[in-house]
Formats: sequence, structure tokens, C-alpha cells
Amino acid sequence: MKEQNFKNHTQLVFGWHGLTFFAILAVLIGSFINLNGSAPENKYSASLICVITLICCFFFAYVRIFALKAQDRAIRAEENLRHFALTGKLLPAGLTVSQIVALRFASDEEFPALATKAAAENLSNKQIKLAIQNWRADWYRV
Repeated sequence: MKEQNFKNHTQLVFGWHGLTFFAILAVLIGSFINLNGSAPENKYSASLICVITLICCFFFAYVRIFALKAQDRAIRAEENLRHFALTGKLLPAGLTVSQIVALRFASDEEFPALATKAAAENLSNKQIKLAIQNWRADWYRV
């Protein structure tokens, strides 16, 4: 694996972010075209197809949101433990989950100081990632 850094740390899964998204989008568009052009006796069936497609859209979005929320909770606990192991204290209380998620890329040497700076200056997750000098790769984020 190549070295991870700010420019290449995001991960897109072609089958999910590409194929699945565009397949659901095509079915959504097609279902409404079908509803628009269907005969009156077929409107009910065409409407059901549209509703099922909308459910698939919600499913597509929420599956991703729920997985990220669970990962964020795990990262928050892991980084709190790492900060405690390094400093004997929990993470600063003012940090948001997105800041903590960004801090996971910081090396152990810069992590405590960067966490304090992020809380004091209310840095965005992008600002935190850009401030990291020694990138700590996270290959397990989905």
C-alpha cells in the first residue's frame, strides 16, 4: 500500500459510490417516466414502483450514514483512549466528533498538542488534517 496523506486519504468504493448510486438513479428516473406514461389502469403499479425506488434511495443514504455514525463512535472512543494513554487525561471537552475523527490521522507525537489547539482555536476537520506533519494512516475507514 502506498503512504496515506491528506491528498489520498478519502476512499471511494466504485461498486457502491459509482455503480449502485447510478443504478438507483437510473431506476428512479425510469420509474417516474414509467408512471408518467402509464395507462390509467397501470397507475397503481407504476406508483408502487416509484415508492419502492424511493425506499431504495433512502436505504442507500441511510446505510452509509449509519455505518459512518457507528465508525465515528468507535473512533471517538479509540482517540479518547489514545489521548489518555499519552497524557493521562481525556480529550478536551470542546472537541466535536468531526474534529476527533480528523485527529485520528495525527501521529502520537503531535496528537496531544494538536487536540488542544483544535479545541482552543475551533479548527475545522480540514484545518486539522492540513496541520498534521506526520500522517498516521487509517486504512479501515469505510
